This record gives sequence, C-alpha cells and structure tokens, in this order.
Amino acid sequence: MRFFFRSRQFKIILAVFLSLVILSITCVIIGSRISPQADLFGSVLAPFRTVFVKTANAFEDLFTIFTEGEEAMLKNAELESEIAKLREDTAELEKIKKENEFYKNYLEIKDAHPDFAFQKATLISKENKDPFKGFTINAGSAQGLTLHDPVMTEAGLVGYISQVGLTTSKVATVLDPDITLGALDNRTSDSGVLYGSVTTAKKGLTGLYNLSRSCNVAVGDFIITSGEGIFPEGLLIGTVRSIGSEKYNTSLFAEIEPFVNLDDVRDVMVITNFEGQGGLDPNK
Repeated sequence: MRFFFRSRQFKIILAVFLSLVILSITCVIIGSRISPQADLFGSVLAPFRTVFVKTANAFEDLFTIFTEGEEAMLKNAELESEIAKLREDTAELEKIKKENEFYKNYLEIKDAHPDFAFQKATLISKENKDPFKGFTINAGSAQGLTLHDPVMTEAGLVGYISQVGLTTSKVATVLDPDITLGALDNRTSDSGVLYGSVTTAKKGLTGLYNLSRSCNVAVGDFIITSGEGIFPEGLLIGTVRSIGSEKYNTSLFAEIEPFVNLDDVRDVMVITNFEGQGGLDPNK
C-alpha cells in the first residue's frame, strides 16, 4: 500500500483536497469581513462549505483505510512469517520424533540380538521396472556394507544387499527369486525354503516351498528365518496367506505376505555383522 502514496491517483486526490482547503479558507476570510447582513454571499458560500466538509471527511476516511490497510498487511506478513516458522519447527520435531521411534525399535531388536551390528540407511530411489520392488539406499562400502548383508526394518526382513558401491547400494527384496533362504513356521517349527517368483511377486507375496505333507503350517502363522545361509536366525519374514500342493512333487508350499510393506519402505537398517555371519552364498 505504501506505493499508493506515490501514485498519480493519490496526487490528484491531494490536489483536489488542497484546492478545497484553500477555497474554504478564502471564503471564511472573506466572509468574516462582510457584514452579517450579507445573506446573499453566505448563501453562495454554503454549497462550497458543504462540499469541502464532505470531501475532507471522505479524504480522511480514505487515508484511514489505506493507512490501516498497510498496517494490516504488515501484521499479516508478520503472522505469515510466524506461521512458517511454526511449520518448520513442527516438521523438525516430527522428524526428531520419527528418528527417536526408529532407533527405539532397533534398540529393542538390539537387546534381543546383542551380536547384531547395524548401519542405518535411507531409500533414495526405487527400481520402477523391477517387479520385485528393489531399491537403492544411501550407504555403501564406505559405511561398512558388503554384498549380501541382510536389510530390515522394525517390522521385519526386507531383503539383502545385491550390489555395493562406495556410498550407495542396491537392495533385493524377499520377493526376488535370487534370494533363497531357510525359513520356518514360528508356531510349529516346520521348515522350508523361501524364495520368490514373478507369479507371487505380482500379488505382493513370496513363497515357502519344500514343506512336508505332514507339516502343521496353517494360514495366519508367522514365518521367520531359520538361520541357515546368510541370514541370522529369528528375523520376522511374513504371514502365511495360503497353502497348496506343489505341481511336480509331493511337498506343500505356502504363499507368504511380508510383514514389511515394500511400497512404503523409507528407512532401513543393514545388519553389517552378526554371530555366524558368512554362510552359504544364496546364488550358488
């Protein structure tokens, strides 16, 4: 609003106002020198006085509006700045809260597995053409990561490190058929071999194969790592969603829904060291 007082419109209004002021003062001076009986002159001056009063009042109202408007704008700007600062502080507090919750969950895992060494990492890109939902994280060999290190969240197993760079790495998920690991039913201890396929990955599932016909695996059971191969024992994998017979042999298989929502993964922990690490290469 401060630019209004420099505008052409303001200058015109000011000129009209000053002209009326001068005219009114002149009339008052002249009128004071004429006898009170000069009604004719008073009648002539009356309309000018009325116009002057109305114009003066209008100009005063206009000046007040713009002055208060400018003050309101300044106050609004201050309020907007304060709101932006509050939003920034809230976002920072939310970030700290999430990080605290993140580390709290891993401290609980650490308490249960004191031999685990973790490296925190964050997803930086997804493999959009990968049907098995692989992704890239912002940690690599410089942070101590090595090929086939297990990757997890507080919800359970995500997969493993499939490629290692200096500061980034690629993660293959449990939906990927390249990952083969020993797994067992947490309730019955029935064991099988877990690996994915294109068919199961389309449904967001992986498969548990080579289950004995006499097993007691049931829908809803929890599946965990058995500790055979490159993964430590006892990591949560997922829930049994269905059970069926394998086509070419007498064993059973189960479709497993991972505990980790692979579409929403953001922060992960890479297990860089654990007791018994260095098992069989899953690709052999």
